[in-house]
Amino acid sequence: MAPLLFQTHTAAQTFAPSARGDRRLAPATPHAVGFLRALFPARPPPAKAELLRLIADQGRGLETQSDPSRLADIVSCIDALAASAPGADTVSDAAKLSGTWRLLWTTEQEQLFIVRNAPTFRTAAGDVLQVIDVPGGGLNNVITFPPSGAFVVNGSIEIQPPQRVNFRFTRAMLKGGNWEVPFPPFGKGWFDTVYLDDEIRVAKDIRGDYLVVERAPYSWNG
Repeated sequence: MAPLLFQTHTAAQTFAPSARGDRRLAPATPHAVGFLRALFPARPPPAKAELLRLIADQGRGLETQSDPSRLADIVSCIDALAASAPGADTVSDAAKLSGTWRLLWTTEQEQLFIVRNAPTFRTAAGDVLQVIDVPGGGLNNVITFPPSGAFVVNGSIEIQPPQRVNFRFTRAMLKGGNWEVPFPPFGKGWFDTVYLDDEIRVAKDIRGDYLVVERAPYSWNG
């Protein structure tokens, strides 16, 4: 708070005729492999569409809290996505993992508590974001309260391929247009990105919580 980072077996073993003119085959050039990938792009696993369908009406996870049957179906889809590319390296490509990710669904209780109870404080939760900066080693978890408020937790990260990100929170604050209330930093742990493509990222963390996020159409820089 979201196209797999692996080469398909077929593309990686595409061959072109050897320049020697004999019957032996030589590996295709990178240009040829790229052309074939563009011509025949990998299709997303069927579980992705089913996952997005199952979470579409779940209020970012609020509705799922009282629906164990729906939760089981969603987790089953997540397991299927993870199994579609077992052991895929989802964290080494900094450009793929970095960015502003917007929450679609989670089981994380603290985030859902704030989203549910925001009206108590005469506001409403806007986008819930996870901002990852791999080159800078930074992580920000953000719950926005439009037009100008936000609860922000800053942290540092360490990448551990093939799928793990270790994190430590360093600062937390509630922010308004021209004010800021600090809170003690809390927490450290890890999350595994079990599925990643150009649109969504799916993660499971040290506590067994799940997160489904989409790449936001904007960048958050706090």
